[in-house]
Amino acid sequence: MAETVFNGGTFAYELDGEPSAPALVLIHAGVATRRMWDPIVPGLAQNHRILHYDTRGFGDTATDDVHFSEVDDLLAVMGAAGIDRATLIGASRGGRIAIDAVVEHPDRFTGLVTVGSVPSGFPEVEMTERENELFDELDALLAAGDHTQLNRVEAELWAAGPTRDLIELEPAFLEQAYALNAANLPHLTETPKPVPLESPAYYRTVDIELPALIVVGEHDLSGELAATEYLLSTVPDSSGARFPDSAHLPSVERPDEFVRILNTWLESRQL
Repeated sequence: MAETVFNGGTFAYELDGEPSAPALVLIHAGVATRRMWDPIVPGLAQNHRILHYDTRGFGDTATDDVHFSEVDDLLAVMGAAGIDRATLIGASRGGRIAIDAVVEHPDRFTGLVTVGSVPSGFPEVEMTERENELFDELDALLAAGDHTQLNRVEAELWAAGPTRDLIELEPAFLEQAYALNAANLPHLTETPKPVPLESPAYYRTVDIELPALIVVGEHDLSGELAATEYLLSTVPDSSGARFPDSAHLPSVERPDEFVRILNTWLESRQL
């Protein structure tokens, strides 16, 4: 693990693969840390330089209570790692950061992969009855101040999605989801304030000229499924991959299949 300091944050990151190979930057989900990518890094590093890092206030990255830009953070970590241009691969919140980065700095990136991601500025989507029940449970735990149980139930929601029962998940995957989210509990007292884009990415996806792969799990939430269809319909050079046996974390739940699909797409695009 290496570290770099930028705007009140101390960022933890890792590098794998040959320095001269095409670069991939992996940005984790909001219910995880950079450790979510560990199962897929070996399969990608054979032909790529891999950078994965903990975003501000997650995992091993600590922060002061400052105003910050997720995109500026990303570029700072890339600079520290010696990566000038890369294909971005972002899961959930990480995909939103990736989309923001691509619309703001298209010259710095060669491709875009999102996994269950909603672009900034995307309109709210009406939730199903079951989804409302699940979020009501999270709200009740937050109101009670039970952050440990909240963290656990949150991990269950995104791991299973609203249409599967926990018993349907492989026990090892569910334990992994718990551990990935629990690693963020020490950051509860940190309150940095993100500064959004002046013009949200929702209005600018049509201008993305990079090749894009839009990934989603069949059992993800309504908002993420709707955003996936929006991205596929507006990003000009986009293709989709849908995982029928996964929810919000297909790269964690089905890593071998995820690597196969991703490597095939990267090779087809010469990335």
